[in-house]
Amino acid sequence: MVTTAPEDAYTAEPFVPSRGGLAALRKAAAECRGCPLHREATQTVFGSGDAGARVILVGEQPGDQEDQKGEPFVGPAGRLLDRALAEAGIDPEQTYVTNAVKHFKFTQSGPGKRRIHKAPSLREMTACGPWLAAELALVEPELIVVLGATAGKALLGSSFRVTQQRGTLLEEEIHGRKERVVATLHPSSVLRADDREAAYRGLVSDLKVAARALH
Repeated sequence: MVTTAPEDAYTAEPFVPSRGGLAALRKAAAECRGCPLHREATQTVFGSGDAGARVILVGEQPGDQEDQKGEPFVGPAGRLLDRALAEAGIDPEQTYVTNAVKHFKFTQSGPGKRRIHKAPSLREMTACGPWLAAELALVEPELIVVLGATAGKALLGSSFRVTQQRGTLLEEEIHGRKERVVATLHPSSVLRADDREAAYRGLVSDLKVAARALH
C-alpha cells in the first residue's frame, strides 16, 4: 500500500543540491518530488534569466504554456510583463524571473478538458520554498519584485495583502536574508481586469518604484 506524507511534511529540501550554480539547481529541480504537484504537471518550470541580475521577479506558479515549454513567463502574461518592465525603465533581459511554486497546479473541465489554473496551497508554497531560497542565495539580487498576492504570501507571510502593500519599497527578512521588496499585481490579473488599461498603468507605476530603487 502506497502512503502519502501529510502536507505539513512536504518539502523540497532533500532535493536541493548543496553546491553548484543555477544550472545545477535547475537540473536537480527537474527531479523534485517534494510535494504531489509533480504528479500531474508536465515538468518542473525553474527560474531563468540573468544569473547576476539586480532584480528578481517572483510570480505564483507556471501557467499552461509555461508547463508545456519548461520556462517561466513565456505566455501572454510574460509578454505583458516584459512590456511593462521596459516602460518602467527596467531591461527585461537583465532580470531573473521565477515562481514561488515550480509545478503547474490545475483542474480540468469543459470540452477537451482544458487545464484551468488552481492556486497552490500555503503548504505547497512552503514545500517549494527551498528552491526559491537557493535562487535568491545564488543571484543575490538588490531587489525582489513580488508579482501578486500568492507570491507575496509565500515570501512575506499569510498576512500580506497586495492591494495594501503594492508600489511601496519594503525591507523584509526573507529566507534568512534582509531583502528590499516591491510588490505589484501579477500580470495575468491585468489581462483579466475589467479595465485592463488602468490595471496596466498601475503595474507600470509599481515597477517604476522598483526602477527608482535600483538607482
